[in-house]
Amino acid sequence: MSQDLLAALDVPDDATDDEAAAIAAVVGAHLRDLEAQAAEEDEEEAWSGKKWSFAGRLRSTRGQSRRVPDGAPTDAWAASGRTDRF
Repeated sequence: MSQDLLAALDVPDDATDDEAAAIAAVVGAHLRDLEAQAAEEDEEEAWSGKKWSFAGRLRSTRGQSRRVPDGAPTDAWAASGRTDRF
């Protein structure tokens, strides 16, 4: 992905070598950040080992024992807002 976009990078004709290098470095860093963010989104966090801990917190705070379903959000804050559906 980043190679295709870098090939289309248009540096102004009056840019010095240092300015052109700075532009390329900034664009390259931005593209790496976008790729890293996309990779993180692809690697969805799983509940592996956290379900029991979260269920224990629910029991201690709500006085009820609830089973955390597999499709529940992996973010504890989002999941806590859905405990009435567990």
